[in-house]
Amino acid sequence: MEPKWQFLAFGVVLTVSTVSLSFVAGMYFQQQDAKKRLNKIIEKDPYAYYVSPKFDEVFGLFEDQEHHTHRMAKIMKYGFPGLDDLRLYSDFVLSYDRRNRVAHWVCEHLEIDQLRTDRISRRNRTYQPDMRVPSNFRSELTDYRRSGFDRGHLAAAGNHHLELEHCQDTFFLTNVAPQIGEGFNRGAWRNLETYVRNLVHRFGSVYVCTGPLYKPHQKDGGKFGVEYEMIGLNMVAVPTHFFKVIMVESILPMGKPYMEGYVLPNAEIPKDLTLRSFLCDIREIEHYAGLKFFDGIRRSAIFGSNYSSESQVFRDFR
Repeated sequence: MEPKWQFLAFGVVLTVSTVSLSFVAGMYFQQQDAKKRLNKIIEKDPYAYYVSPKFDEVFGLFEDQEHHTHRMAKIMKYGFPGLDDLRLYSDFVLSYDRRNRVAHWVCEHLEIDQLRTDRISRRNRTYQPDMRVPSNFRSELTDYRRSGFDRGHLAAAGNHHLELEHCQDTFFLTNVAPQIGEGFNRGAWRNLETYVRNLVHRFGSVYVCTGPLYKPHQKDGGKFGVEYEMIGLNMVAVPTHFFKVIMVESILPMGKPYMEGYVLPNAEIPKDLTLRSFLCDIREIEHYAGLKFFDGIRRSAIFGSNYSSESQVFRDFR
């Protein structure tokens, strides 16, 4: 081939290579920008979370999928209990009940690093309304003032010490419900929160779903009805009970998950009652709450939950 043709061929190859490289680089940077935009959309509207796996299938060429998995995907790894008014915070996810002004449920994924008290303290953290909730559905600090009830956490502040934002987010009133103080929020409920943290220290990875219940009771004449108090001008509902459904992701040496559920009445509970007194069949909690917990796991794959029999490991540990 003559030199001028060789030079021309080299120029064509170089041009094509440059264009290809530019195209690939352009796709990469567009993808990164699109990813950032998508994550911002998910923070505002968690329903967009369901779109993101499709996005990853198309643009997953340049990145480590696990590294860029959104926090919601980790927390909700085993499914959503329900899909009403989902709200994503920095370290937990909740479904907000606009009618009752408290959450339907709050889900957390807890690991040991989140519990380190030497990093973040709840001291000087302040309760605040979540201004992202429309004002006619929002609870306010004034609703709790002189109500006779504590502002009880659903996702406990003590579970979220990894970053300052994580702890502060637990003080949004969307994560709070009216609770009896002495004997409940400052008694049995606090003991249950401590028990969950002990599970994290022992087993490493624990998923927790917490929420209110409005359980019916039998009236005169045999009929059933639901009655509960409301506080404040915004009519914040006072739950009759609270539930907590716990899943330890892996129990060694079996390597299987373990689940158990608790239901506590929103009342002053005697100190001599142990946590075992409040163990509840998870199917019963699902029935009253209208939710489905950790539906991404086959029930047959769960070791010794109180779907069936209780594990001796947890009898000794509780």
